[in-house]
Amino acid sequence: MALGLRCFRLVHPVFCNSFAALTRPVSEVTLKTVSGRQNDHGQYMASPAVPIRYFATKKAKAKGKGQFQTRVNLNAALVEDIISLEEVDEEMKSVIEALKDNFNKTVNIRTSPGSLDHITVVTADGKLALNQIGQISMKSPQLILVNMASFPECTAAAIKAIRESGMNLNPEVEGTLIRVPIPKVTREHREMLVKLAKQNTNKAKDSLRKVRSNAMNKLKKSKDKVSEDTIRLIEKQISQMADDTVAELDRHLAAKTKELLG
Repeated sequence: MALGLRCFRLVHPVFCNSFAALTRPVSEVTLKTVSGRQNDHGQYMASPAVPIRYFATKKAKAKGKGQFQTRVNLNAALVEDIISLEEVDEEMKSVIEALKDNFNKTVNIRTSPGSLDHITVVTADGKLALNQIGQISMKSPQLILVNMASFPECTAAAIKAIRESGMNLNPEVEGTLIRVPIPKVTREHREMLVKLAKQNTNKAKDSLRKVRSNAMNKLKKSKDKVSEDTIRLIEKQISQMADDTVAELDRHLAAKTKELLG
C-alpha cells in the first residue's frame, strides 16, 4: 500500500503535465523539456497553428449552393476610377422597383380601391394618375366607383384608361360617376396571374443580366490599366450584387404568389 502510494506521487506530476499539454490549444504549446534525465527524454515541440485556406471543388460548390459563402467587400475608392459600383447597384435596384411596379399594375386581384391608383389618364394638362383627378371608393367587393365630379372633362379619358389598363376591366359611366365591376376571382384566374408574375420576374432577370453584362464589359476595358487580381475581385463583387438582386426578385415573386393563391 505504502509502495503504491509512493509510486503514484512520482507519476502524478508527469501525468498532469502530459494531460495539460494535450488539452492546451496547439498555438500555445511551446518548447518543453521534461525535468529529470534530459538524455533519456526527448524534447517536445509543437509549431504554432497556421491558418489554412481550403479551396472548394466544383462538386463541393454545387453541394453548398444556397448556403453561406465568403463574400467580397471592396473599398469603393479603390475601384472608382475603374467602374462605379454604386451606379451598378442603382441599376440593379431599379430592376427590382420595376418588377414591384409591374406587380402592382398588372398582377393583382383588384379587390381594393388602391388597385386603380396607378392607372394613368391622358388629359389636356398631361398624364395624371386616376386618383389625382377622381375620387375612388369601393361600394362592394365586386364594384369600385370613380367619382369624376371634380374633373368632369376627364371622364371619357378616365374610362379609356381603365379599359386599356390591361386589368380586364369594363367600366360603365353614369354622368360623372364611373362604375367599375370587378369580375369574380376564380382559382383559374389566380393561377393565371401567378403564371404572369413568373413571366414578369423572368423578364426582370433578363434585364438584370444585361446590367451585369454591361458592367463586366466596361470592366474588361480596364484590364490593361489594372492588375488581374483587382479585376477578378471586382468581377466577383458584381456577381455577388447580381446574385443578391436575383434573390430579392425571387422573394417578391414568392410573396406575390402567396398573395394570389391565398
